[in-house]
Parts: sequence; C-alpha cells; structure tokens
Amino acid sequence: MKNVEEFQLSGNGDTTGYDPNVSSYKSNDEQVLAHFGKRQQLKRNFSLISVLGLGSTLMLTWEGSIVGIQPLLINGGPTGAIAAFPVVMTGVSIQVLVMAEMASMIPLAGGEYNWVAILSPPQLSNFLSYTTGWILTIAWQAACASVTWLNSSIILAIVSANYPTYQMKLWHGTMIFYAIVAVSILVNTYLGRIFSSLEAVAFVLHIVGFFVILIVIIYLAPKTDTSVVFGTFINGGNFSHDVLSAIIGAVSMMYSFNAEEIKDATVTIPRAMIITVLLNGITGWAMLIAMVYCMGPVEDVLTYSFGFPYIPIFQSITNSKGGATTVTCIILMISIPGSIGFFATASRMLWAFAREDGVPFSRQISTVEPRTALPIYPIAVTVTISLLLALINLGSTTAFNALSGLTVAGFYSAFIVSASVMLYRRLTVAPSDIAWGPFRLGKAGVPLTIIALVYSFVGWFFSFWPPVSVVTVKSFNWSLVVYCGTMITAMGWWTFRARFTYIGPRLEAGICDGGDRSV
Repeated sequence: MKNVEEFQLSGNGDTTGYDPNVSSYKSNDEQVLAHFGKRQQLKRNFSLISVLGLGSTLMLTWEGSIVGIQPLLINGGPTGAIAAFPVVMTGVSIQVLVMAEMASMIPLAGGEYNWVAILSPPQLSNFLSYTTGWILTIAWQAACASVTWLNSSIILAIVSANYPTYQMKLWHGTMIFYAIVAVSILVNTYLGRIFSSLEAVAFVLHIVGFFVILIVIIYLAPKTDTSVVFGTFINGGNFSHDVLSAIIGAVSMMYSFNAEEIKDATVTIPRAMIITVLLNGITGWAMLIAMVYCMGPVEDVLTYSFGFPYIPIFQSITNSKGGATTVTCIILMISIPGSIGFFATASRMLWAFAREDGVPFSRQISTVEPRTALPIYPIAVTVTISLLLALINLGSTTAFNALSGLTVAGFYSAFIVSASVMLYRRLTVAPSDIAWGPFRLGKAGVPLTIIALVYSFVGWFFSFWPPVSVVTVKSFNWSLVVYCGTMITAMGWWTFRARFTYIGPRLEAGICDGGDRSV
C-alpha cells in the first residue's frame, strides 16, 4: 500500500479536481477520491443546504452572541465587543478562503492533515501530517464534549429560571450531558439516514430563529443610548491595556466540514464554507449589536449568576418567564443538532485518521459497518471519550472549560500548519504546474495566506490566556496544560510506534491502476 506523499503536485494548471482517465466510477466525487487513492466508503448524503445546516449549527455565531454575551462584556464591554467582532470575522473569512482553495484541490475527510501530507516537502510530509492529524482529532473530541456540555448547561439554566427553589448540582449537568449523548448516538447510527435532513431543518431554524429573536428583542426592549453602547469599554480582567482586554474577550470561531460525505465535494465545500462564514458573520454581528442595545444596564448583566444572563435579559424584555423560556428553547433547538453534528464530525475525523494508521488500534477504528456504511467504531470511541470528559466537571469546572481553549488552539494550530505548507508550495512551484481545484485564489493567494497566518497565530497565542490578569488556580486557563499534554502524548506515540507505521494518507489497492496519479 502506497502513500499520497509519492505523488507530485502537478497538473498543467488543471482546475477539474479529478482524473478524467478513471472511467469506471459513476460520479465526479468518486473520481476525485480515486485520484487521491481512496475508495468511496461513506454515504454521500450532504447537499449544499445540508452542508450549510451543518456548518451553521457547528458555528452557532448569532446564538453565541447571545449565550456568550457575559464573557464578551467582561473584557471589552459593549464598545469592545462590537469593535472586535468584525475584526475576528475578517480574520476567519480570510482563513476560510485559504481553506476553501485547499478543500477544492483535496476534498478528503481528513481535511488539513491530508492537505499537509500532499503539499509538504517530502522529508517533512509524514511528521507534519501526523502532528496535524493528532491536533485535529483531539480538537474535535474536545469540541464535541464542550458543546454538548454547553447544551446541558442551557437546559439547567432553563430549569433554574422556572423553578427558583431548584438547587443545581454538578452531577445534574453530567446526567443531562449523557442524555444528549444518547440522542447523538441514536441519530448518528440507527437514524443516520435522516442526519443530513436534520441538519437542513436546523439550518432553516437557524435562519427563522434569528429573525424571530431579533424582532422580539428590538420591538419589545427599551433601548440603551448610543453614546453608552459605543462609549463603554470594560477591562474586567484588569489587564495592562484595553486592547489586550478586548482581544482576550473576543469570540473565536470554529468551522468544519465532512468532505467525503458531500455531493460534488470539490464545488460544494468551498461554496458552503464561504456562504456559511459570511451568513453567520452578518447575523452574529447584528444579534450582538441588538443585544448590547437592548440588554439593559451592563452592570446588571455582569452580575448575573451561572454565566447565563440571557435568560434574565429575555425575561425582562418579555415580562414573562414563559416568553424567556420559549426564546431560549429556540436556541436550544438549534444547538442540539450542533451537538449531533459535532459527534458526526469528530467520529469521522477519527475514522479518517485511523484509516491512515495514525492512532492506536487503527485497524479496528477504521472499520466501516458494511450494511449502513457508517463508521460505528469511531462513533463509539467518540462517545466514550465524551462520557469520560464529562466526569471532569464533577471535580473541577475550570478543568472542563479548558476543553474550549484546547478546541480553539487545536483548530488554529492545524490551520497554521496547512496554510504554511500551502504558502511553501505557492512559492516553490509554478502556478501552471499545480492541479488547482474549481475554486482558486489566483494572485491574491500569497498575501491572503500571509494575513491568515498572522491572524491565526495571534488567535492561537491568546487562546491560552486567562480571563483575568491576576491568575489563581481557579482562573488559570488549563487549555495550555491540556494542549501540551496532548502534544507530548502524540510525540511519544510517534517516537515509539507511529514513525515506523504512519506513512501519511495511503493509496488503497486497485484504485489508481491505469490512471494518472499526479496531484
């Protein structure tokens, strides 16, 4: 079995993204996979609308502007939050443009680690691909657990708002977490056929819910004076400079896709990525502006307990617990499919990396159940990891919250590596000798990649910072410890095992026989 590293990135400026000599396959998608030495193993149930639904429920940008309003205000206040949002969105948008070009060229389920393997210098290909694969795998596992925990916390907040005598216990959240995991297992296995339809419905709810909540907020709430909104900066972390405080308070955004399950992947992925980030950016910024105008005195928002001030805000706006609960349930109905989507993406990321022998027990994990064409074992491993991670909350909420920082650091690290090797390829290979996909940045590729790298490094660096300048055990950002622990584990496995067995993305026997293997 050969590896993709043996290919040369060449193609006389070809923009088709697939090998025309592979004539035994029925679809362009299968030809693209065959071009990179891969068989079609997972069902392709995702159209553009389904991918938009998945991307929107994974990003949850306007929902995040509501749910995450308190940490935004602690470091930045209304002024800092409104100013930081377009800066972050610009950086994310440039990231997405760079990623969309690579996804168009190499639309495989592993994403960045496949891109790194194919685009890197041969002597570094295996190591960089392996490292990127570990970073992505752990990041998705952490994201899966943290988003599921967020949903369980929203449910607890709804219960607390409607039953004032309720005494919340940490284990209550863990049990709700397990219930959401059970629903995710059901949808990702027995109800796997409806998953893409569920994400399409979630996308509709994402759009309709935005307008419903926005209209309710704007129509019913008294408005704060513009001078207060744009003239109130809060440095709640007591940092040395307000800009530093605003950077730490800014929202970092995540984005993903399931390339090998998307119809016409070379075209759909870039289109979905760009539409999703623009749509979520515009709606997220609009919702943030509406919230800071209509939430009432910022001092009250900062003093709400449980970190979920949006429920008291909605209750104040609607003058009703029922109204506040209804509005919050709309967010929950969108974010629950987000948890399901994270389980799907995390398990497929693990499956893709195990297919290349990148993790322990790769042979078992990479098995696809023939009847359903679903990666059952990766789903089981992802569920097990999430159930174990949920137990951390019983002893320390700060340790569990480190998963959020690990997720951001992981995704930004993976992007930095993949964008760097893409920049290297641009600078060392003539454009006419690269087999471009349907989406291409052209001459803007080099400057956009450099800007994206600078932004990503800044985001990666500050993802490890604590929310306050005076650091204690409680306020310390444990994501740095988890991140370093993950990298030490990955390097240990590389030293004792993977460097002898991992050869990057592999060519599956019989796929490329008789065809042009250039990439």
